Amino acid sequence: MNILIVSIIFILSFGGIVFILYRRIPDLCELPINGKMEFIRPKFILEFENRIQKFFSIFQKHILLHKILFFVKCIISKIEHKIDNYLHHIRRKAQQKSNDKK
Repeated sequence: MNILIVSIIFILSFGGIVFILYRRIPDLCELPINGKMEFIRPKFILEFENRIQKFFSIFQKHILLHKILFFVKCIISKIEHKIDNYLHHIRRKAQQKSNDKK
């Protein structure tokens, strides 16, 4: 029973997609291939596009900032690891000295 319901839904969905494509293919064929329209864009649309491009350029700068900060984080982590090793080494020597005195 479940397979029948799933099959019916699949067939109806596929039929709907085919119907939509059948209705819209002539409109899609009339569109230019290179994507350029033959009308002049209004000034406010050009300004809006420029603002969007500036936003994305700032976003790309944030990616650069992220890479720099990640590099600094890795360097600091390495330094912290070396300091931790030195501290363990000093503690071991201090314990050995205290054990030798006893």
